[in-house]
Amino acid sequence: MAGRIRQADIDEVKARVNIADVVGDRVALKPAGVGSMKGLCPFHDERSPSFHVRPQVGYYHCFGCGESGDVYSFLRAMDHVSFTEAVERMAARVGYTLHYEDGGAAPETTGRSRLYAANAAAAEYFRAQLMSPEADTARRFLGDRGFDAGAAAHFGVGYAPKGWSSLMDHLLGQKFSRDELVQAGLVSQGQRGVYDRFRGRVVWPIRDVTGQVIGFGARKLYDDDQGPKYLNTPETPIYKKAQVLYGLDLAKRDISREHRVVVVEGYTDVMACHLAGITTAIASCGTAFGSDHITVLRRVMGDDNASGEVVFTFDPDAAGQKAALRAFADEKRFAAQTYVAVAPEGLDPCDLRLQRGDGAVRALMDTKAPMFEFVIDQRLKDYDLSSVEGRAGALRAAAPIVADIRDPALRPGYMRVLARRLGLDIPEVQGAVERAARGADRAERRETTRGGATEAPAPVAVSVTMAQLPNTRDVALERGAMMAFLQYGHRIEPDLFLRALQTPFGHPALEAVRSTLASTDLSQPGWAVAAVEAVREPFRTLAAELLTAEFPARNEEGAVASANDLARGLLVRELQREKDELLRGIQRVPADSEEGRRLRLRLRELDADRQRLTAS
Repeated sequence: MAGRIRQADIDEVKARVNIADVVGDRVALKPAGVGSMKGLCPFHDERSPSFHVRPQVGYYHCFGCGESGDVYSFLRAMDHVSFTEAVERMAARVGYTLHYEDGGAAPETTGRSRLYAANAAAAEYFRAQLMSPEADTARRFLGDRGFDAGAAAHFGVGYAPKGWSSLMDHLLGQKFSRDELVQAGLVSQGQRGVYDRFRGRVVWPIRDVTGQVIGFGARKLYDDDQGPKYLNTPETPIYKKAQVLYGLDLAKRDISREHRVVVVEGYTDVMACHLAGITTAIASCGTAFGSDHITVLRRVMGDDNASGEVVFTFDPDAAGQKAALRAFADEKRFAAQTYVAVAPEGLDPCDLRLQRGDGAVRALMDTKAPMFEFVIDQRLKDYDLSSVEGRAGALRAAAPIVADIRDPALRPGYMRVLARRLGLDIPEVQGAVERAARGADRAERRETTRGGATEAPAPVAVSVTMAQLPNTRDVALERGAMMAFLQYGHRIEPDLFLRALQTPFGHPALEAVRSTLASTDLSQPGWAVAAVEAVREPFRTLAAELLTAEFPARNEEGAVASANDLARGLLVRELQREKDELLRGIQRVPADSEEGRRLRLRLRELDADRQRLTAS
């Protein structure tokens, strides 16, 4: 049995992987100074980006929650894989062949890699079966909805044969076990034994944001199928339906670039939108669109301001209206503006494309209405607006919606919208909205008080951070120098770097980081990360922030020049300190003594050294 992966291979794979690409599969990253990128943290929910990545050193750190690490720790945290699996996944990504130490410990494994492999093999099997004679019904189903063989191939659509155990027999032949197939949700256990979960259905592979198949959605094709119209993979260690969005793997790049996402209701709607040119369309998988989906989307969008757009498409029937109101309940979790687009005659995007063409699907986005306006209309439709009583009830129902608008600049406009809908004066509507807002504030305070009475106080963080450093000239120099050392030490003049690195710091936290770096082997790859991880608590967070913080420079050349200047600045400060001590010492000894002559000679050496440093 293979043993541990060789350390040299672990280091080589990490050196070849661009951590920004790996993180960028899940988080929209934007430039944040020279050599740094930032986005919304994938480890905690936040409104403004505090998650920084430095591709050059292969490291990330969140200034909000304190999470930090390299590409392997990122994968382990995000995908719950073992260290060995993280290395193997990255090696496959860059096409590197790993070597294992014979006689070492067996590779650590969680079994998740086998579930990914089983799903990938099933997806290949289903795709191949779509070309079989039995799949004629499935091909006609797709063709009747405007999807040809090319569209099916692009989305990986396949066919699950009718047989009791066709997929299971195929995968058992590929050395997967029954237990693995059950755990992956590909087969089910019944009174008659184990059987294929998906039979006689057209099948869509569901992929995570990185493109790995984690489950399937399947639609029945035959009248004798007694199962539900749509059947999805059950919850598994790798498939969590509340966090999965169909089509996100294909849409994520355009979502990140355009800061827009279109939320549709089904697999064929996603296909229709993408084929029509709306390549930011996604859909939830067998469950209502909810808060976990929003969290995933916000990170991919880079949703940290109101410039983005989220467009929901809903059927105008009762189920669609209910879905819209559910989405509205979570609307405030987006920083982006939210809209609703309803196709003419209640057509979904797939039927709209089939009946009226790609242009009609694209035009659907031009008819979008703000989510608040849509929900206001939904609330008003249950009231008789021709009567005084009806208008009063409608005002009471709709006022909380306007009161809940988070942007104060928008609220007056929606007061006017509501006043027009009801035929009331604006002051009357304004009063109702203000009363609704006060009621919501009181309810929130009661909830906060109730929660505070039962919850234990949060533990006080003990880690030292950059924000806690005093705002003094000396500390600013030491902070800037440590950022320069960790981020650009490899570009500082070697003799200058080594000499400056040995200069003691006055601030104890910065001194802890400096002394650790000074004792690190700078000839080894990844020395900056190694130094950060070796810093003792409570100063490790500070070290991680110094490694990943935005360096104040306009470009790479400016950063290198500044790093060299900061190193010289440290040495000049140290020379000045020694000079001040010598001047005090000279006053205490006779001028013509041997000690006096020695001190004056050292003063001249210090002045010459300082002149060389400042001249360069």
